[in-house]
Amino acid sequence: MKTRITELFGIEHPIIQGGMHYVGFAELAAAVSNAGGLGIITALTQPSAEALANEIAKCNDMTDKPFGVNLTFLPVVNAPDYEGMVKAIIEGGVKVVETAGNNPVQVLPALHDAGIKVIHKCTAVRHALKAQSIGCDAVSVDGFECGGHPGEDDIPNMILLPRAADELDIPFVSSGGQADARSLVASLAMGAEGMNMGTRFIATKEAPVHQNVKDAIVAASELDTRLVMRPLRNTERVLNNPAVEKLLEIEKEKGAELQFTDVIEQVAGVYPKIMLEGDMDIGAWSCGMVAGLINDIPTCKELIDGIMKDADEIINGRLKGFQAA
Repeated sequence: MKTRITELFGIEHPIIQGGMHYVGFAELAAAVSNAGGLGIITALTQPSAEALANEIAKCNDMTDKPFGVNLTFLPVVNAPDYEGMVKAIIEGGVKVVETAGNNPVQVLPALHDAGIKVIHKCTAVRHALKAQSIGCDAVSVDGFECGGHPGEDDIPNMILLPRAADELDIPFVSSGGQADARSLVASLAMGAEGMNMGTRFIATKEAPVHQNVKDAIVAASELDTRLVMRPLRNTERVLNNPAVEKLLEIEKEKGAELQFTDVIEQVAGVYPKIMLEGDMDIGAWSCGMVAGLINDIPTCKELIDGIMKDADEIINGRLKGFQAA
């Protein structure tokens, strides 16, 4: 399948693996890229720019296909070594950077000078237009269904994607609620040039997370996620568990007086223990409503090949069957 996204990134299939904390390691990124999609290493999971350089080198050893690095710009006092990470990305020969969080304008010149394409994650059309205006090559449009941070507008993809198509000139991919061929074909119909999958790629053989995490996603239904930190305007969609229930109780008790410090125990520093050690009840971790569509744990190649095969059947079979003779 050829789209503006496959052409832009030099990939076979219009499927991108989202950057995910303590999930986006070289093993998963390489597996996705080898299967014809675009794998993504998560920069801020690495403890330093040097560690990121090593992870990029590891991924280069595992694939000769294009892969990307997610670089999330956080509103924190003690910022990560973004300059060092950009240097590691450029020197590592990375072809694509997925930016997220705050405006990435400060890194665009260096990345573009190195021939790197930039796709920025957005939860609103106005943010996507801003990304376009500063020179991003593409955007990922994240609907309210997505795991992680869906923004504060609560617009689902059935509305958000057509709106993005109405306004944008640069190509975009859908993100949030994407799991299979139906997701891909629907996204294409609404104007996207491909799709970004996060939660779906956690439940794959190559995802370097504890089996408990994969099993929890398979066991979950579409009713099992919760929105936390809404009062702080830092909304995150997470899979429900006892720590999340406790967090929601604290939010209710504190009301308008809620501070981040009140819920820090449930959200700060929990990812290594969940993703690597499989302690599923220790804190809140990002998961999309799409968990309700995930029922197996395939390899990345099995997943992507299956999506592309089924998409072809939907487009050339089911949809064509609706045409009048």
